[in-house]
Amino acid sequence: MSRSRAAVILAAGHGTRMRSETSKVLHSVGGRPMLDWAIDLARSSGCERIAVVYGAHAPQVGERALKLGCVTAVQEPPQGTGHAVLCAKDAMAGFDGDIAVLYADTPLISAETVERAYEAITGEADIVALGFEPDDPGAYGRLILNETGGLERIVEAKDASTDELSVRLCNSGVMAADASLMFDLLGEVGNDNAKGEYYLTDIVGIARERGLKAAAVSGAADEFLGVNSRIDLAAAESAFQSRMRLDAMARGVTLTAPETVFFSHDTQIDNDVTVEPHVVFGPGVKIGRGAAIRAFSHLEDARVGEGAQIGPYARLRPGADIGAGARVGNFVEVKKATLGDGAKVNHLTYIGDADIGAGANIGAGTITCNYDGFGKYRTVIGENAFIGSNSALVAPINIGSGSYVGSGSVVTKDVPEDALAVGRARQSNKEGWAKRFRDKKTRDKE
Repeated sequence: MSRSRAAVILAAGHGTRMRSETSKVLHSVGGRPMLDWAIDLARSSGCERIAVVYGAHAPQVGERALKLGCVTAVQEPPQGTGHAVLCAKDAMAGFDGDIAVLYADTPLISAETVERAYEAITGEADIVALGFEPDDPGAYGRLILNETGGLERIVEAKDASTDELSVRLCNSGVMAADASLMFDLLGEVGNDNAKGEYYLTDIVGIARERGLKAAAVSGAADEFLGVNSRIDLAAAESAFQSRMRLDAMARGVTLTAPETVFFSHDTQIDNDVTVEPHVVFGPGVKIGRGAAIRAFSHLEDARVGEGAQIGPYARLRPGADIGAGARVGNFVEVKKATLGDGAKVNHLTYIGDADIGAGANIGAGTITCNYDGFGKYRTVIGENAFIGSNSALVAPINIGSGSYVGSGSVVTKDVPEDALAVGRARQSNKEGWAKRFRDKKTRDKE
């Protein structure tokens, strides 16, 4: 890559069809805001400067862009895509290189596709438009090519002739050119149209009038799913999930019912992992080789070691770190806790703010009592310790390696290594009490 690269990301739309108080581009696909997708695309494409153009009605978009290291520009009032790019001119001051225009509501474009646009600029073209061929071209603008295969013009569907409507190569809106050339061409764009707006697509015709060469490169149609409504958002999510499922299986992951498994943008799963039906991976999940994630489990910001077993019906919350060969069983919740290699938490248990040593066994119904209404406290359980069923471990507390906690105990003090802790009331049996109780209740009803 010999020339510097930059991107202008358009994010100023009102998104009224979303019917939401949240800006459209901050809605998520694959557990990540669409704006973040566009910024990551620009970075993956080698952009050294990224300008996000947002509307005055959505300052949170600008705040998000700044947090992610971008420069920003405000478009107010909105006057079309060409005007939006011009709003970024000051933000791009001093930049010498190629610039691509991307969209914050089109989250699934690949870096490989954008790379083709940049390469076309450094090759044979002065300006490049990205196209695609959808099943139904419908209302998309068409990319009209000349006899040599160059891009002659972009025509909106409503302005297209019958012959032009028969063209299947449609305009994605993504364009690239030398930065100084793009802003120069935009300076000549007028707004003599029904909407009174300045259209980015008009720069192709202006460039051709100058004798410059325009080109079209294409990508897969499912990359260019734009989001304008909740229905579109669901379609983009569906396309993303389909892509992730196919990729996982191609890399050696078994999905027994692929259509029921949901991934996040950053899910990492090694090969020979088995994922059963109805599993949800939130952001930040890493699964080691040979692990099994059983049905109806939910994982978020968690790590699962090699050969571990999770579920069914398990929940790993943020900070869960499950060691190799460990087991987290049905109706077990783990939060901000580590389980050592081979540790077992098999049934009906809450483990929060804890460190569980290798080989430890946590009985059914055990609770780490980590919260007193004001602060969180940690429970430490040593290697090969055995916690009997239905025990309550009141943190902060340290249970020594090799120790036992008797079933039904409430443990409030540290337990030494290899000791037995029993923290429950002494049992007493009252002979005949139950019969006398039933007889009295029966007489009271008569």
